[in-house]
Amino acid sequence: MRVVIAEDDALLREGLVLLLGTEGIEVAAATDNPDDFHDAVAAERPDAVIVDVRLPPTFTDEGLRAAVAARKLVPGLPVLVLSAYVEDSYASDLLGDGTGGIGYLLKERVGKVRTFLDALHRIVAGGTALDPEVVTQLMVRRHADDPIRTLTPRERDVLSLMAEGRTNSGIAEELVVSEPAVSKHIGNIFMKLGLPSSESGHRRVLAVLTYLRA
Repeated sequence: MRVVIAEDDALLREGLVLLLGTEGIEVAAATDNPDDFHDAVAAERPDAVIVDVRLPPTFTDEGLRAAVAARKLVPGLPVLVLSAYVEDSYASDLLGDGTGGIGYLLKERVGKVRTFLDALHRIVAGGTALDPEVVTQLMVRRHADDPIRTLTPRERDVLSLMAEGRTNSGIAEELVVSEPAVSKHIGNIFMKLGLPSSESGHRRVLAVLTYLRA
């Protein structure tokens, strides 16, 4: 796996390079600003990018906009966003093309090495990996016509754990239910969100994207 990093904090940037290197992941470029990041993505065509939401010069949403531009340059490019905060605007911007391969972790999770690496591998495989705090905040920002409102409370619980990237067994363990019960809930979620078996693509990811875009 080859990745490009955009992180202005030198300690965190070099720490990521070292961590990924020890895991056999090549860092093709490690940049500290949006322009160099964009150039590196164009030149290297990496398997994934890791981007801090807030980059120079204004430290607002430059990293987010750079990630959106990178996915236009390399369609479907897996993006793992790092942020100290939950940014309101990222979901609609980053998920506008309707594909998977998206992760969003609060920076405090990077210290949990296995969680961070699992998230990176998950997005490269086309899945999603959302920080539990991100899921919690998105869950309360629902619109009146949100299709998620048709789900039962238990189905919402299952879908929110799917958004975090949990497997069926992991969801069953978290909710203290059986795996067949989880499978039944997921089937109901697919049906209510209009994702029939003939739908192209991975329905699990499509369900999560519907949840995030709502």
